[in-house]
Amino acid sequence: MMEENGLVLDYLPSGRSDDIRREPVAYIIGEKYFTLLEAVIKRDLELSAGDRIYIGKDIAMRKEVERIKGRTTYAELTVSAKNELKGVIQQIVHSREQEFVDFFNKCGPITIRQHQLELLPGIGKKHLEEILTERDKKKFESFKDISSRIAHLQNPEEIVAQRIIEELIGSRYYIFTRPPSLHPPGHGEYGHGGYGGGYGHERDQGRGGYRY
Repeated sequence: MMEENGLVLDYLPSGRSDDIRREPVAYIIGEKYFTLLEAVIKRDLELSAGDRIYIGKDIAMRKEVERIKGRTTYAELTVSAKNELKGVIQQIVHSREQEFVDFFNKCGPITIRQHQLELLPGIGKKHLEEILTERDKKKFESFKDISSRIAHLQNPEEIVAQRIIEELIGSRYYIFTRPPSLHPPGHGEYGHGGYGGGYGHERDQGRGGYRY
């Protein structure tokens, strides 16, 4: 599995100040798995936060990206990238609304004592019971439908975005993002990683053949 498209978090036309080889660099978040990447950008281009660019394996289709340097971490993002992160993630979540609504409709327990929904910020036992009761009556159709049927749950989109940020910072469970790579950043275009998809993977359970 590879990310096909990503959204720009920050663009450094002169590169990082601590790089020996100064070249245009962008910090990007993958649109599908929320993978944080550092990429070298082709010269004489202008990019802005939120720009959607192709980052897939077909080199001929990469209009902006010269090469992917590798995965990066939340801690290694620039201040500007961190500031843009929540808004860009919400942009992605909004564009994939039905997938995340399906999560509310289909997700289940992680353990006998904890449900995946309880990993979302602000959702405790009371909200959990309300959500499970309502989805048994009728599946949720949209974020608006969720907020209208669950008392005091006014912004599911923002709750999902905040959970994604928590996972990018570091978490035991990864329900929306890929767990951190077992290898250090900077493994380049084909650095190893691993995420098999699905909800509720523990940190040491990531697996699969993801290429970045």
